[in-house]
Amino acid sequence: MRKTISLFLFRIFSTLCFMAQQSSMQHIIGQVREKHVPDSRKEIFDVVASQHSGTIVLSGETTSKAAYREMLVKAGETAGFVKNDIRLLPDGVVGEKCWGVVYNSVEKLYSVSSHGCEILSEVLLGMPVRLLDKTGGWRRVQTPDGYIGWVSGGIKTMTEAELREYNQKEKVVVTVLYAFSYEKADVKSQTISDLVIGDMLVLKGMKDSFYRVMYPDGREAYIRKSDSEEVKKWLVDKELTPESIVRTAQQFMGIPYVWGGVSSNGLDCSGLVKLVYFLHGVILQRDASQQVLTGEPVDDKGNFASLQPGDLLFFGTGVTKESPKKRVVHVAIYIGNRRFIHASDYVQVGSFDPADMLYDEHNAGRYLCSRTMIGGVNTAGIEEIPDNAFYKW
Repeated sequence: MRKTISLFLFRIFSTLCFMAQQSSMQHIIGQVREKHVPDSRKEIFDVVASQHSGTIVLSGETTSKAAYREMLVKAGETAGFVKNDIRLLPDGVVGEKCWGVVYNSVEKLYSVSSHGCEILSEVLLGMPVRLLDKTGGWRRVQTPDGYIGWVSGGIKTMTEAELREYNQKEKVVVTVLYAFSYEKADVKSQTISDLVIGDMLVLKGMKDSFYRVMYPDGREAYIRKSDSEEVKKWLVDKELTPESIVRTAQQFMGIPYVWGGVSSNGLDCSGLVKLVYFLHGVILQRDASQQVLTGEPVDDKGNFASLQPGDLLFFGTGVTKESPKKRVVHVAIYIGNRRFIHASDYVQVGSFDPADMLYDEHNAGRYLCSRTMIGGVNTAGIEEIPDNAFYKW
């Protein structure tokens, strides 16, 4: 009887000890996440603590080496022996070919490996990505702006050496909203694929009024010179000026709003901003709440006289007693005269002026601040595309 009671009390004590350890582990997990992975869109840190045969087990995955190391050190200091089942991505599941290049005109980026989940963003043909994980036909990738999501196919996998070799090749970029590539240097020949503005292909040669091009997956085709331009010349000719930003943005007038859209097939608000700047050879952050943390502040009082065309306007909710932090949910491009262009239902122009026929009362009421990206190239979150189109990582 005494032995049974003692065993019962021991089990209670062990359970209480584990619960205390697990509570400490959860606190440590939270601290490490907050310190090393403040933005889960750009780093992964999904770690949990559990018990197996009396041992604390840490499982999950992360892309942060710093978070991985600190987690193990602090866990060991707290619980003594800890079994480590955390995956540091990318790992052996991906293998040596832990890079890739998009070979479809537009590839969707999903929140999880399922077509039924949320679409986070899009990546364009010719864009290099870092491979983090794979399951079935799905691959988890990180884009040049750091954004992480899942793609279903559409990626030619490469080693780092193969990617560097690929990116040293001369390329052409599509400069019209929509185009096609053809089997021959003839628009009446068989089409190879559709193309959208910003797509990039390897330049193989020229024939009459066509470029001969190669896709990342090895397909060859012809595209009209009038639909494209050599990337080196395109980058040299592109000036990041207020007037050019406005002209480029106006190309997309009327294109439907599509959640996660970053192409001329459909755009969300930050996707429009990102694409417009990309067409000037500049890579911005993906979401409005990330873009507002870059560039230089211009206005936070509604004094639009201090703005210049091309500046970014941010909208949302300000600081209140209930919400100690402002929340950015929308972004637009200022075009002058208190007007702005943005993706809302479709790409359109709105105004802050109540006397203007384009007055946007809703957005005028939730304006927060403005920031300028012009002059901020190669500062945090505003990266220039190098001449050889090898994106910085």
